[in-house]
Amino acid sequence: MSVVETVAVFALIPLAIYGVITLMTLWPKFTRGPRYRPGQEWEYEPVWWTANPAGLGASTAAVPAGETGAGVPAATARGGARGNW
Repeated sequence: MSVVETVAVFALIPLAIYGVITLMTLWPKFTRGPRYRPGQEWEYEPVWWTANPAGLGASTAAVPAGETGAGVPAATARGGARGNW
């Protein structure tokens, strides 16, 4: 075996295999369109979605600002995504 054949067998062929595996892994990321980032303009029409399609026709009473559904002021209620309870 010559040096060229040795390098081809032990270096180039494994590198080609790794390259194909890398391209197959990253291909979906390259072909995907741009993602929406918070703060960007929303350029699409609104889509109304509900988990209960049968409840679309049901009317619900609006709760005045500053009150919960039971008439209790909401000022005592805390919480949210930051975990302030």
